[in-house]
Amino acid sequence: MNALALTLRQVRFINRSFWRNPASAGFTFAFPLMFLVIFTALLGSGSVHLDGRTVRESTYYVAAMASFAVITACYTNLAMATTFLRDQGVLKRLNGTPLPASAYFVARVLHALLVAVLLVVITSAFGRLAYQATIPSGATLGRFVVMLLVGAASFCLLGVAITGFIPNADAAPAIVNFSILPLLFLSGIFIPLGSKAPTWIVWVARIFPVRHFAAGYKRATSGRASPGPTCWSWRCGRRRWCRGAPAVQLGAARLIRVEPTAPGAKSTMRCSMAAARCSA
Repeated sequence: MNALALTLRQVRFINRSFWRNPASAGFTFAFPLMFLVIFTALLGSGSVHLDGRTVRESTYYVAAMASFAVITACYTNLAMATTFLRDQGVLKRLNGTPLPASAYFVARVLHALLVAVLLVVITSAFGRLAYQATIPSGATLGRFVVMLLVGAASFCLLGVAITGFIPNADAAPAIVNFSILPLLFLSGIFIPLGSKAPTWIVWVARIFPVRHFAAGYKRATSGRASPGPTCWSWRCGRRRWCRGAPAVQLGAARLIRVEPTAPGAKSTMRCSMAAARCSA
């Protein structure tokens, strides 16, 4: 049996084990819906400005909680499950089976992706029925699906990577939550960040992928087809359009900042030693 067949068989086994634990599966899907109802009941009566558009806060929280569901399934749950299996000796015993370690971890990632997609579908459908949230369609839907798959896969890999910093299973919940919960607040998942947000919060959020992933979903549900104005460039005097900023951009090179001026006029370019936001 080749590696692909072994991987698919392992995905089937993990999926069956997941659904045979109804308590775990049920709370996995109920958690983002519960947060969605709570936040929309407390804060969902107003509106929020998003990339030059005004959207209802209920629509905002549908996108935010869907992003939170993907991060929970692909990062938090996968990191904790991998740590527990490592401490129980399951990963070590894989060396004595015909299943390659690579096939096992690919199967884990694929299962997390399936759960993440299902969570997004359920959250979006609930938001559409309960709060009349916008559902992306047409070309926007195609770009959104690509963003969802790439973003979810990235969080899966980050979830596996952080297990290297977790010494044992007892420390897993504390370390995993410590690494993600502050970013959820700083990235505007739970509370919308307005124009009066402290500058250091905005810059810290830009470094990590949570803000960019959530922003892509919010733009799709707000009716904006383009991925947004945030971009990064590595050379002063060079203007660059980006389709979603990367998770981390490091270096000593100068970066460009383009600010819009009056219609018909040329944009003013300013160079800085820090990451910049490009608007045009």
